[in-house]
Parts: sequence; structure tokens; C-alpha cells
Amino acid sequence: GSGKTIVAAIAMAIAVSAGTQAALMAPTSILAEQHYRTLLKLFTPPADPAVDDGSTPTAPVRLLQGSTPAAEKAEIYAGLRDGSIKMIVGTHALIEDPVEFANLGVAVIDEQHRFGVAQRAALRSKGRSTDGTAVSPHLLVMTATPIPRTLALTVFGDLDLSLLDEMPPGRQPIMTYLLHANERERGYAFVRREVNKGRQAYLIFPLVEESEKIEARAAVEEHARLQKEIFPEFKLGLL
Repeated sequence: GSGKTIVAAIAMAIAVSAGTQAALMAPTSILAEQHYRTLLKLFTPPADPAVDDGSTPTAPVRLLQGSTPAAEKAEIYAGLRDGSIKMIVGTHALIEDPVEFANLGVAVIDEQHRFGVAQRAALRSKGRSTDGTAVSPHLLVMTATPIPRTLALTVFGDLDLSLLDEMPPGRQPIMTYLLHANERERGYAFVRREVNKGRQAYLIFPLVEESEKIEARAAVEEHARLQKEIFPEFKLGLL
């Protein structure tokens, strides 16, 4: 919620307006789809009834992931290769061999700590100039979780740094609290108060099911216990 996505969108728009292509890679399908919908909303011009010829407008951004149907994948590969697709969002599918860009101007890697060094390099290696020679595109890596490698690159000046140190206008402050095991009931009471106000809550557990090797609470068992003993008046889901 700090505004990283809009920075990426502006960088991608600048690259496309300069005649090149832009790619955004995210580590999961959910995140890729979220970015895709955001960019689609930002870059789809409002319909003008005066010039509506009844044709289907070309999408300003496309989405590529493992689950993309084969026919659509082939169409996207061709569009990236001939340069007709200017903006692409995807998962690791973007670094697979069939993906070739006509002229990749900027590569954005979100949650970059979730990718390996070779994976990040693979996206950069997709850069080609118009005559086919390899060219490294501009690279924007985004993270809210700096990893040692990223910190090293910045410390030694191998990576330029942009800091977003102000929250977007209207952003509500996030309050974080630590409760110890003997204060668990206080946590449950807080959840109960918030849900009674019409809000929602989610609880995350380190395990899915109980393990003999790890002493930690597991989601399946805790879901049953919380539903029966702690929150019988509420409906609890299990994901």
C-alpha cells in the first residue's frame, strides 16, 4: 500500500510511449492477475461513442501465466515477438523459452525477493534491439522485504534506489500489536469486537495439519477448536 504499483505503471507507460515494450513479472498468479487488472484499468481509455466502429478494442496490456490457454499463449508469444503487444504482466511464464520480445524497454520485477538471481537475470536477457542484438532493458525491482543481495547491491552502488517514504493520501494507519501466549484471550476478544462491528478477521497458522516434528498450532485443528469453543456465534472458513 505504499504506491509501488503506480511507480511501476508510470515506468511502463514511459517505456511504451518511447516505442518499446514493458513487462511486469510477479511471483504468483494471484498477484499477477491483481497487477493485470490494475494496469488494465489505468491504461484502457474511456469509450468514445462518437468514434465507436463496433470493433473490439485491443487490450493495452496482456496477462501470461502457466494456466493461460494454449491458443492464447501462442497469440501472446506472436504479439510479443512482432511488437504488437506493448505491455505484458505475468508469472515465471515470462522467462520461459517461447517468450521473445521485439524490443523490451523496461522489466519490472515485483516481490523480487521471491525470485532467484538466475530468474531475474533471465527476464533481463530477453532484451533485444530492433536489429536483434542483445540489449539490457531498464530494470525496476520492487520489494517491501529487502534481501541481503538487494542490500549489498544498493550499498555498493550497483543498484539505484528509490524510497517511497510517504503513504498515499487517505491511507489508514496500520496498527501492529504483539500479544504473548497468555494474552490469547485478549486477542480473541479484540476479534470478537471487530466482527461485531461488521468487519472481518483472518488468523494465520504456521502449519496446515498437526506435525510430530514441529510444535506449532495447525490450521485444520485450530479451525475446529475456534469454531466450537471460541467463536460459536460466527461462521469460520478454512482456507
